[in-house]
Amino acid sequence: MKRNFCKFKNISLIFLLTLALFCFQLSAQYEASDSMVWKRIQCIQKTLNKDKIITQCWWFGWLAGYSAATLVQATIGFSSNSKSTRQDMGLGAITTSLGILGQFLTPIVPTNGADSLASFSENNQENMLVKLIQAEEMLKKVALAEKEARSWKVHAVTGIVNIGGGLITWFGFKRSVWDGATFFALNTIVTEVQIWSMPGRAMKDYRIYCDKFYLNEKQSAYELRWFVGIYPGSIQINLLF
Repeated sequence: MKRNFCKFKNISLIFLLTLALFCFQLSAQYEASDSMVWKRIQCIQKTLNKDKIITQCWWFGWLAGYSAATLVQATIGFSSNSKSTRQDMGLGAITTSLGILGQFLTPIVPTNGADSLASFSENNQENMLVKLIQAEEMLKKVALAEKEARSWKVHAVTGIVNIGGGLITWFGFKRSVWDGATFFALNTIVTEVQIWSMPGRAMKDYRIYCDKFYLNEKQSAYELRWFVGIYPGSIQINLLF
């Protein structure tokens, strides 16, 4: 009986040691997971902060440029006695007014995504995972907006406006074909410079982020996530969708 009791104690001791080792491994994984989540959040936070500054410079810069051009052309047009000058300045003012409108319709607009992300709580792992999901979604959204802003649709819309202005100059104002072509060429240069000067850093940063943290660009930010919590007398496994 005594021998059986000793054998039972040995088995219990082995079981407890095995369980302790398992819990230690889980605890190490838990800390590593926390560290990796925090690292990803900080990476995205820095990217969004940089993108916010670049986007604001581009957006407000072009808005100011179009606004100034509209004001100057409208002033010259109203004060000129030359019919052709009034026509050119009037059409130019209308075109730059459309440029102002386009700034508000473009997919790239200044946002407070970085500021709102910074306000998310990080006081426990669950909150950190929620913050990471939001951060990844924000970064992906900004990258897609930059991609959309340079799509063929944007080039097509600006091209239609520029062609329309050239035809109005040619047929509507009864000018030469070269006058119409000049209007089209000059405005096309301006709009193409505007499009290709759009911020594109977020697209590169998103690809770098995906490569660095072994994510696939097609992977959903709302994939199933899990983590293990170790508490006195219990082990908790949490699933986050």
